[in-house]
Amino acid sequence: MENKWFLSMIRDEFRGGKINLEKTHKLLEKLDIQCNYVHVKSIFKDNDRLKQGRITIEEFRSIYRIIAHREEIVEIFNTYSGNQKFLVEKNLLQFLIQEQYILDMSQNIAFEIIQKYEPIEEVKRAHRMSFEGFIRYMGSSECLIFKPDCGRVYQDMTQPLNDYFISSSHNTYLISDQLLGPSDLWGYVSALVKGCRCLEIDCWDGSQNEPIVYHGYTLTSKLLFKTVIQAIHKYAFLTSDYPVVLSLENHCSPSQQEVMADTLQSVFGDALLSDMLDDFPDKLPSPEVLKFKVLVRNKKIGTLRETHERKGSNKHGQVEEFEEIYQDEIKGSETLIGSEDNPGKEDEIISVAGLPLFKKRKVKVALALSDLVIYTKAEKFRSFQHSRLYQQFNESNSIGETEARKLLKLRVALNFQTPGLPMDLQNGKFLDNGGSGYILKPQFLRDIKTQFNPNKPPNQSDPVTLTIRLISGIQLPPSNHSSSNKADALVILELFGVPNDQTKQQTRVIKRNAFSPRWNETFTFIIQVPELALMRFVVESQGLITGNEFLGQYTLPVLSMNKGYRRVPLFSKMGESLEPASLFVYIWYVR
Repeated sequence: MENKWFLSMIRDEFRGGKINLEKTHKLLEKLDIQCNYVHVKSIFKDNDRLKQGRITIEEFRSIYRIIAHREEIVEIFNTYSGNQKFLVEKNLLQFLIQEQYILDMSQNIAFEIIQKYEPIEEVKRAHRMSFEGFIRYMGSSECLIFKPDCGRVYQDMTQPLNDYFISSSHNTYLISDQLLGPSDLWGYVSALVKGCRCLEIDCWDGSQNEPIVYHGYTLTSKLLFKTVIQAIHKYAFLTSDYPVVLSLENHCSPSQQEVMADTLQSVFGDALLSDMLDDFPDKLPSPEVLKFKVLVRNKKIGTLRETHERKGSNKHGQVEEFEEIYQDEIKGSETLIGSEDNPGKEDEIISVAGLPLFKKRKVKVALALSDLVIYTKAEKFRSFQHSRLYQQFNESNSIGETEARKLLKLRVALNFQTPGLPMDLQNGKFLDNGGSGYILKPQFLRDIKTQFNPNKPPNQSDPVTLTIRLISGIQLPPSNHSSSNKADALVILELFGVPNDQTKQQTRVIKRNAFSPRWNETFTFIIQVPELALMRFVVESQGLITGNEFLGQYTLPVLSMNKGYRRVPLFSKMGESLEPASLFVYIWYVR
């Protein structure tokens, strides 16, 4: 029956005789078999017996079987099909429960899967699944490693904003180098499309009273503030309904700050949050009540109540000046010229030689811009102790990378456009909760009575024992050093989380095979704080002289992993999908 179906699907293509490589590739896609052109080309070459660049119908069948009928899938199918030809609904149901851990189901689910993936009509009508249907199901999105439930917003979104991890970007306007590279609207657009909810806008005085955006004291190109705000308005809620925070790194004079305030109000209109949601707030509102709202983060004068009382009044020309004191670790009693907020002006330094210094400077803020800051007032970070004692609920700190490394020993500032490990972890973390850019923190990070120490597992956390059997690779990207479709493939499994959970394990190297390397190696991880853990799969080609070559990666939260036989999709260094390149794994974990 399968043979009859197969011939009926391809016969017309061979009426004119043999077919070339391009037609072969198209015919495979017509059969719903995703394939990488480089691999098809290599396999075509091996099966073109006369070496004329054209193949017969039988040679095409061989190519199809090599690409579609993977041995590891045949083994699974044969285990559950009594006669090794078909799965009846009962067999399929048994597979789904025992291997895929799909417990909330009925026989109807097996029927639906057959109806969706079985290509042979007679088999489908008999409520059976052929191997052709099984391979299409196993290659579908339903068998991906990422839990489908985590692909939608499923967390409680009614808690205060500070109870969430928020996807944030630093120097969002840069798309390459931070000193010489171009500033580009695409930086904002791509970050928003990826689910980023907090964007940094570095604002400076421009000509003709038009504020501009660029990386100060560098040779990066300049964008009009107005143009940036218009682009953000267009894409702000394309990926997520939840609030967007515009963090203004504000170096503008009061007159241009007023222009910024006018631009924000005219472009965003009612979406711009410019007043309290409650008359007497004592905590931050939730992402849910702030849906489709834009929040401004900047220096602020006075209280929220004073802002509320000024609502609707004319603030043109009104400027407030205040002294800002913060700590810096400059040795001696040197003077710092040209602070980032007042370029070219002197900061007054209050110090004792050799000790940590406190600097004091005057900052001017236009009232029109200040009054647009409601729940996201920017405050200089002094210390955690100072924040605990004095910081108001609507105040937030930005901590520079150097200081953050001292405090946390972690990097925190992220350019969404800079590829590499930090962005892979960021993207993997925020896959969860529907890619909304907001992830509810674990209870032990939300409860102020809990003293969380990353070096000691919290009492409230249940450890997880995670087992991953890395079975095979599927059409991996070939090495750049290979003239065909080869790579000396290996996989690194990296666990990121609290210090005691951080670990790395690696497969052996499969030589000269990027098409279908088979490892069949099992790895076990004992994870103390699974709520904060991420698993990163990295595929490399071994290089003995120049070092290993990166081929692809995928990162996701440990608790977002599906159990059972799963496909791990791979992404390039730039974050682009490498489909159909993937890993085939078996996942199991217990708490």
